[in-house]
Amino acid sequence: MEAAGTLERGLAVLRALSAGPRRMRATDLVRATGLARSVVDRVVATLLRLGYLRAEGRDLLPAPPLAELGAAYLACTGLPRALDPHARRLADELDESVSLAVPDGEDVRFIAQFPRRRTLSITFRVGDTLPADRCAAGLALRDPAAPCAEDDQLVEPGLVAVALPVHAPDGRAVCAASVVSHTSRHDIAGLREHALPRLRATVAAMEATLRQGPPAPRSTGAATPSRTVGSSRAVDPSRAVDPSRAVDPSRTVKAELGAEYLQSLARGLAVLVALGSAPGGLTLADAARATGLPRATVRRAVRSLEQQGYAAAEGTRFVLLPRVLELGYAHLSGLTFQQIVQPHLADLVARVRESASVAVLSGGDVVHVVRVPTAGIMSVDITVGTRFPAHATSTGRVLLAGLPEERLAEITPRPPARRAAASPAEPAAPADAVRQAARDGYALVDQELEEGVRSIAVPVRDRTGRTVAALGVATHAGRATPGDLVRDVLPALTGTASRIEADLRHVPAAP
Repeated sequence: MEAAGTLERGLAVLRALSAGPRRMRATDLVRATGLARSVVDRVVATLLRLGYLRAEGRDLLPAPPLAELGAAYLACTGLPRALDPHARRLADELDESVSLAVPDGEDVRFIAQFPRRRTLSITFRVGDTLPADRCAAGLALRDPAAPCAEDDQLVEPGLVAVALPVHAPDGRAVCAASVVSHTSRHDIAGLREHALPRLRATVAAMEATLRQGPPAPRSTGAATPSRTVGSSRAVDPSRAVDPSRAVDPSRTVKAELGAEYLQSLARGLAVLVALGSAPGGLTLADAARATGLPRATVRRAVRSLEQQGYAAAEGTRFVLLPRVLELGYAHLSGLTFQQIVQPHLADLVARVRESASVAVLSGGDVVHVVRVPTAGIMSVDITVGTRFPAHATSTGRVLLAGLPEERLAEITPRPPARRAAASPAEPAAPADAVRQAARDGYALVDQELEEGVRSIAVPVRDRTGRTVAALGVATHAGRATPGDLVRDVLPALTGTASRIEADLRHVPAAP
């Protein structure tokens, strides 16, 4: 395969995986893309190595790290960082769903969603599209001079929406803000009366925020021109160009894996991510420094991205276009915490051959929210929803260890309902046990919850370093000593927690 075509073929596979069923096999991808089986196999091998795909038997699924492609576009446009706080406040004030959408050819693509959680709820996801001529956001962008755009059940019976365009400092509409409801709450006239005054005020505040940032160049790569606008204050330091970290890892991997690893595909996707390093995109020279790649390699990758509709020239800079979000972002951004955790938990159970679970703190208890049991005549009987006193469990102790010191004094010891009358282990003072877990980075409970049950747990942290859940393994005391758990299970636990944390950095789902 020629270098220029490899990236295009890789993007074709990603599109097929994103548009088709959530699980596909290599033969499905051959049919969907028209590529040769040998080409698909090499593309898949490369995407697996990059972490963008996950294999479950013969099935292939998009994996959370793939979301970094869509996140690169969102960072490049700068709009979500600048406008999300305004949209979130509007949703809270109106108690209705609010969305932001940008033009994408004949469609509009959603870049932010703030839904209301109800039995009957609006289920758009970031990255989803709607026809521009059949939704309020699209109508607002097509006729920015209109006083208001309305969707009176155009897209779906029962759905109503009002929208206004958000203008850049030069007067061009760069996105639309919509308030969405359903007819059991408002008809279109009622929604207009309820939402439009606050929507107008919010759009004015959004436009004032955009005026604080530098002017952004016009995008020419989409059928409906859009523009990247963002304040310099919106730059995420973790995504800033850092030449000291600009190392091309594909060279080492290529030497290790040989012909099965498509180095040009890996490099092309690295260039795509690099273009999202800062609002307003990068020059070719900046992208070369950010990736550690030769400028000629970057130029070829950018040309392919332009031809595929994923990037466009903005003067001397190159920016990403909304179409990047079609590469799995809508599905991945909708994943729940449980869906992210489940495959990692299954892998852990296969390795340690003991049941594992993830728990969260609820008052003074831990609640198990994900569970993968292991088969056996005798097993630890814990199901999703089971509650235990936090201070008496390993998962509870690592969760309590993430709380401020003053909260430890509030721990009130109470015997767990299922603990045997004569426990072989005398529990430590709850606060002392929690402090020990904080020092060790894990907690081990030896038959304090129930006679015969030993468990060990480690924290799971979000992208800010805050402990949001605990990952634990429980077993019968006859199968493993405390030393066995520390020696054999703890390394697997910490490795699994690290992989879950890596996924949560890409898809920050809350437990």
